[in-house]
Amino acid sequence: MAGLRMAVSDFVKVACGIDRPEDVVVGRDGRVFASEHQAAVAELHGDGSFTRLGPKGGAPNGITMDAEGRILIANFGIYDGVPGPLERFDPVSGVHETLVAAIGGRVLSSCNYPVVASDGTIWCTHSTWAETWPAALDGRPDGFVFALLPSGEVKVAAEGLRFANGCAFDQGERNLYVCQTSAANVLRFPVLGPGLLGAGEPYGPELGPLLAGPVDPANPPPPEIFRNLGYTDGCGFDAEGNLWVTLPAANRIVAIRPSGDVEVVVDDPEGVLFDHPTNVSWGGADMRDLYVGSIRAPYVLKARSPVPGMRMVHQR
Repeated sequence: MAGLRMAVSDFVKVACGIDRPEDVVVGRDGRVFASEHQAAVAELHGDGSFTRLGPKGGAPNGITMDAEGRILIANFGIYDGVPGPLERFDPVSGVHETLVAAIGGRVLSSCNYPVVASDGTIWCTHSTWAETWPAALDGRPDGFVFALLPSGEVKVAAEGLRFANGCAFDQGERNLYVCQTSAANVLRFPVLGPGLLGAGEPYGPELGPLLAGPVDPANPPPPEIFRNLGYTDGCGFDAEGNLWVTLPAANRIVAIRPSGDVEVVVDDPEGVLFDHPTNVSWGGADMRDLYVGSIRAPYVLKARSPVPGMRMVHQR
């Protein structure tokens, strides 16, 4: 297998001035979109500029596309103290709609990341029912995964997760992988059918320590503590079966090899360019255009990946 190590200098800033670009998605036609706090999404252009599209509302977080090129948006509304539903935006028609607003009579507050299966089922994580998202980093097991079937039926597929965050299918969609932010790990769930998951098990090791309690802004831990924290955020598979995982507090991206070994892809302990990286996405004709989103940086990072990304439903 190819080496995955990259240098910080391999990356360049694009879409400078964008607001909270948590995630990026690239369509089969080459159009590139990112999460945008001031709109539904932003389209990133080849010259480095961007255009906001759709209405502002909540905090668009993880995004992906369906086979028709419509953008699925997990709205992390808890960030602004508002509802956080699963939404869809069509960049061609401009239609913006809510797909799932509540489950079991309870209004969703923290949809985090969606992924689409080949059968059209939309899977989505919901991080927490806490009043604020920082409060949920205490390890409470109230995150879950739900699925919206093509029939319109909604199923809760997995519960008891510790801040369910990014998720990804492996090749063949045999398993769904879910980052547990406040457990510093990734869980693997066998897919048993539309909206049905088996029991989850850790995939790879814990990726670093966690803080013992909330951070006092007046007396934060020293930088060397943050450089090794294992809070997981987004994840995605490359074409060789390596699961890339972002560690925002450490300003690091690692990859879990099929063997279970962990390799550091890129590390920016001083946060010179990587400022809380949250997701990795691939695109381009050869699937080697790599994009990295962030919840803090006012830009998206782009580089040429050492290996292609795995093609998703909307890229086949």
